[in-house]
Amino acid sequence: MGKLDLSRLSILVVEDSSFIRSLIVNSLRVLGVGMIKSVDNGAEAVDFLKLVAKDPMKAGMMGVDIIISDWEMSPINGLMLLRWVRRHKDSLDRFMPFIMLTGYSEARRLQDARDMGVTEFMSKPFSVDVLAEKIISTIFKPRQIVHTAGYFGPDRRRQELEFKGEERRKLTHNSPEVEVINA
Repeated sequence: MGKLDLSRLSILVVEDSSFIRSLIVNSLRVLGVGMIKSVDNGAEAVDFLKLVAKDPMKAGMMGVDIIISDWEMSPINGLMLLRWVRRHKDSLDRFMPFIMLTGYSEARRLQDARDMGVTEFMSKPFSVDVLAEKIISTIFKPRQIVHTAGYFGPDRRRQELEFKGEERRKLTHNSPEVEVINA
């Protein structure tokens, strides 16, 4: 695969450390990402996402393709932001890819993020190559969205196993459950 053209990609970076935020933004620029918006915490991210939905011209971004968010922030942390994106009626796009970034990558946190519907999980410190790998995986290996009584998010299984029977896990933008939730 040759050099990817990411110039049409819009990414929202949510990180409270100005140093790490600048590293992420500069890494995204090196990768050729066209539109990058960065905010300090989950509360600012929610406000920005609402602005994009209401007035994209004022927001300076027509939409957000991917969110890259730190976990530990205040007043709204990355897990609460992810919950808002996946479950809130005002969410811009409940299907939006979400990459969680954290310096605390123990198994319990990974499981919590996965259970909340994270798309990818990235540990600090990170490299530009790892960031590119997560973005490429999000774009070129999208996982089916699953909706159950206790979960909404990407299919947590990453391998294809043979299954006999009716497929009941598939959910699309046109599924009745999505229309009811967004109503």
